[in-house]
Amino acid sequence: MYNTFMPKNPPPPRIHILAKPSGATCNLACSYCFFLDKELLYPNSKFRMSDEVLEAYIRQLIESHRSTEVTVAWQGGEPTLMGVDFFRKAIAYQEKYRKPGMTFENTMQTNATLLNDEWCEFLKENNYLLGVSLDGPQHLHDAHRVDKGGKGTFDKVMRGVRLLQKHGVEFNILTTVNRLNGDYPREIYQFLRDEVGTTWIQFIPVIERINPDGFNIYNVGDTVTERSVRPEQFGRFLIQVFDEWIHHDVGEMFIQTFEAAARRWMGMPSGMCVFEETCGLGLALEHNGDLYSCDHFVEPDFLLGNIQEEHMIELVASDRQVKFGLDKRDSLPQYCLDCEVRFACHGECPKNRFIETPSGEPGLNYLCAGYKGFFHRVNEPYKILSMLLRSGRPAEDVMAIVNQREAHFPQAFAKAKADDPCPCGSEMAFKHCHGWKPAAARGRHKSGKSASGPRPSVRGALLSESKS
Repeated sequence: MYNTFMPKNPPPPRIHILAKPSGATCNLACSYCFFLDKELLYPNSKFRMSDEVLEAYIRQLIESHRSTEVTVAWQGGEPTLMGVDFFRKAIAYQEKYRKPGMTFENTMQTNATLLNDEWCEFLKENNYLLGVSLDGPQHLHDAHRVDKGGKGTFDKVMRGVRLLQKHGVEFNILTTVNRLNGDYPREIYQFLRDEVGTTWIQFIPVIERINPDGFNIYNVGDTVTERSVRPEQFGRFLIQVFDEWIHHDVGEMFIQTFEAAARRWMGMPSGMCVFEETCGLGLALEHNGDLYSCDHFVEPDFLLGNIQEEHMIELVASDRQVKFGLDKRDSLPQYCLDCEVRFACHGECPKNRFIETPSGEPGLNYLCAGYKGFFHRVNEPYKILSMLLRSGRPAEDVMAIVNQREAHFPQAFAKAKADDPCPCGSEMAFKHCHGWKPAAARGRHKSGKSASGPRPSVRGALLSESKS
């Protein structure tokens, strides 16, 4: 039991673990999924978390918390492959080991294709918050999010969404931004808002680094795939969604990146690990009890140990994990240290720091140009928003003020030249920001077919290599 020992380093009051009960296995084969290749780490596994590991996980998670609020988060792969009964056991273990006054937030990230009435009744009864992966309208979603036969999954995902709505299950949408759908920011946002009916969205950039062996197990290399979003493209995507949100939807729609940035302008923690100065409190638990430093670093060099051999809090508070968290701050290049918007992103996620600064120093974030543009764009509106909130006024009051202050934007855009700084304040070249031609003028991906085919099975690939 945790209370019978004390880790070497002071333990945090709470931690966040992404547990992967089915490991990297999934019923889909999304072409950009970085996690499917992680099957190679467990070549002989059936990828199912045992009852023993499940109980150890829930018990140790509870014991590791000195706060009364505990988040139990499930991810994959696809966690619903485990079946409803597995998660009923998880709830039972929460009740068995619950401390007085302790409450649980149960969350799950899912592709929603396997949901049915039984699932939704269970999720509603236990107040689950679901994250549903949906990349926009069908012609964009089906370009990459396909099943193992290469067929689009949009209809199945939307069926799952409607079941969640039918049963009153709380959910948000996770949209990955890749090189294809990154050209359709307003269409995606308006679709999610108006047709899906969500009020909370996460936008996650797709960044696939090309490994020399052809697999995506390790964070190595400085080259990305053709599916990866471009830096300025991602910044422009955020800016165009922000334009729509700040003018029309503040207080009604919640976008994770916008909420996190607003908190930074208020001098508060962002609530997103990628924007904090240090990290290390968001770990990943594999199906067999292996605990890794982070969901984006599930690879041998970042394996901390197994919770069946060492208590979770010992691993979280270990010298290795403490160093992992501090390295985010301590490894920033001087270019970042001198940046006027460093307070907003702190160099973002270490997994994306693989390019060089203009002076040739390593460790610059691949998305730097895009994030800098976005943070400069939101600077003035967020100063206004911060002032309003500090004076006790509602956040939505910012819309009328910003609409008035930015009423001149159309005229300014009409006069701007391609290489001028964009009048919106992003400091990006106008041609890369508001002067960029919308996707509708450049042709659209309307086939509904995969843009690159399903991601091949790594096991199948290795088998083929061994026979050749």
